[in-house]
Amino acid sequence: MGKVGFIGLGIMGKPMVKNLLKAGHEVVVYDIIPAGVQEVAAAGARAVSSSKAVAEQCSLIITMVPNSPHVKAAILGPNGVLEGAKAGSLVVDMSSIDPTVSKEVGAELAKKSIRFVDAPVSGGEPKAVDGTLSIMCGGKKADFDEAFPILKCMGASVVLCGEIGAGNVTKLANQIIVALNIAAMSEALVLANKAGVDPELVFEAIKGGLAGSTVLNAKAPMALARNIKPGFRINLHIKDLANALDCGHAVGVPLPLTSQVMEIMQALKVDGMGDADHSAIIRYYEQLAHTEVKKKG
Repeated sequence: MGKVGFIGLGIMGKPMVKNLLKAGHEVVVYDIIPAGVQEVAAAGARAVSSSKAVAEQCSLIITMVPNSPHVKAAILGPNGVLEGAKAGSLVVDMSSIDPTVSKEVGAELAKKSIRFVDAPVSGGEPKAVDGTLSIMCGGKKADFDEAFPILKCMGASVVLCGEIGAGNVTKLANQIIVALNIAAMSEALVLANKAGVDPELVFEAIKGGLAGSTVLNAKAPMALARNIKPGFRINLHIKDLANALDCGHAVGVPLPLTSQVMEIMQALKVDGMGDADHSAIIRYYEQLAHTEVKKKG
């Protein structure tokens, strides 16, 4: 199996590297935070001291970092991928960032004949652990085809959505739909609860109909159990919605509902819930209605 470089060993990166190792790949890793490096090194990855060092040793380099500035630092910054990568290398950025930054990074890499694919993911930590992420890609078909077997070690669904930046546009669309689904669920369950109807029975009654969704199935049980332990933190969803609003404004698309749910998340952040799961949106509605949704039994 080939050697893969991997930069960014946070909540998502660590299990993704472990799945590459399980598939038999040699993985060379780097992160600015030592704890993540130590964990994946214990699982068999080889640690190096910089993003540049990763790129010097690998022709396929994956980045998985929090947002646009971190991607630019890891790839284009001092001791970054661009300084170490050879012509013909392939960089796959799996971070969720502003699509315009994906295009900018791709253009800078192209000056050194380094290829680029943006490949953000959906599914959060549970699917990162299971290797069942949805991966949305932007780039040239030949580059996508080369990365595909590696990406399949980490995801159940790997789709080429268009040119560089298309992966992140798709991810922003995904994040809008997820956020609005959670808000709609919250509004409905709080209504049911305060109107005297068991919200758990409402969920059971509607989940098989047109209102049913993967989001509802994942988040309603969390809401009913009053569990806000993050699979996906509000702070990260705020980041994604900020990128969505920036992208929408740049291309001339008003996003009125996205801006509403963004402000709900901002209110929760002010309340100290930025590190809670995004299903904690229901807490905002509970405060408005002075009611508490939970299992009756």
